[in-house]
Amino acid sequence: MRRLWLVFSQAVTVALAVVFVLATLKPQWIGAPAGGPAVQLNISQAPPAGANSASSSPGSFAPAARRASPSVVSVVTSAAADPKRKPNPAEPWFHRYFGDQEGPTSGTGSAVIVSADGYLLTNNHVVENAGQIEIGLADGRRVVAKVIGTDPDSDLAVLKVALKGLPAITFGDADGLQVGDVVLAIGNPFNVGQTVTSGIVSAVGRTGLGLNTFENFIQTDAAINPGNSGGALVDATGQLLGINTAIYSRSGGSMGIGFAIPVSTARQVMEGLITEGVVTRGWIGVQPSDLTADMAESFKLKVDHGVLITGVLQDGPASAAGMQPGDVVLKVGASAVANTAQLLNAVAALKPLSSAVITVQRGEQAVDLTVKVAQRPKAKVAGRKSAE
Repeated sequence: MRRLWLVFSQAVTVALAVVFVLATLKPQWIGAPAGGPAVQLNISQAPPAGANSASSSPGSFAPAARRASPSVVSVVTSAAADPKRKPNPAEPWFHRYFGDQEGPTSGTGSAVIVSADGYLLTNNHVVENAGQIEIGLADGRRVVAKVIGTDPDSDLAVLKVALKGLPAITFGDADGLQVGDVVLAIGNPFNVGQTVTSGIVSAVGRTGLGLNTFENFIQTDAAINPGNSGGALVDATGQLLGINTAIYSRSGGSMGIGFAIPVSTARQVMEGLITEGVVTRGWIGVQPSDLTADMAESFKLKVDHGVLITGVLQDGPASAAGMQPGDVVLKVGASAVANTAQLLNAVAALKPLSSAVITVQRGEQAVDLTVKVAQRPKAKVAGRKSAE
């Protein structure tokens, strides 16, 4: 009997020791809570939205990006951009951000699909002197594109691919833009793949930059870098506002000062290149100069704003209408002009062979001159400003 009691007591002792060890090291094996009583966590988890969900975070621009991104493509050419367009990187300057990614024989940029049957808008400097142009669509397809036409004066070009049913972008109203409006820049910076950045409109109607003959830029602080050239600047609903074209930078990278060509200008150029093969612009044959306060005082002019006419082409449209050197142009039609760039754009928008009323200040009188507009001669040097 005593022997049985010893065996029993030893078995109980061993069992208790085992239970103690398990309760300390592996409490889940015996259902005991570790480190005290169990804690109940009540967590509210939202259902996964998914990449293509219509819902998005408050204040998100995801819907605009989803709407516009399929219409923006990458452009790879067989020739690099003109080296003359590359300024000294040691100085702040205007950079055509066409990314040369693979040495002197290849470059990358961006373009925007503007029609379902294969027309695309991009910058002239992206495709200038290109031997072959390859387009990379957002869905992964790659196809060769041909150049329909180029316009160096506005730095725009139209391409065509042999595809149908493409996701064409919706054109917005660039003329209604205000400083502070939210915009998105979409393109292929540094050839890393399609990228969307956001910012605001910093200024509208920027001129006098020396980038193009015709300038009326939208300025934005949305990050724009090499490879974004020809990409889309869109509003908060995904509608096209402009074609990204240049940046002001000390290093060639984004410093928050980028420029886009308004979609109104791009559309006019695109339609001319597609339907006629050229862009027709008005021309009156004058040599203009910005009117400064010193000039107004020196010439004893009665106005302190407008554009001073320093020369009139003999037998040109303006000469035939009676315009004289010393006249100050105040208006072209109903549009007031305050500087040379505005006069250049206003006259270029006139239809050749049409008649336009140009208001000038001559001495103490305002005179309305009826000018029969001619077609602007083709510039001998692309991008160089000439007599208007």
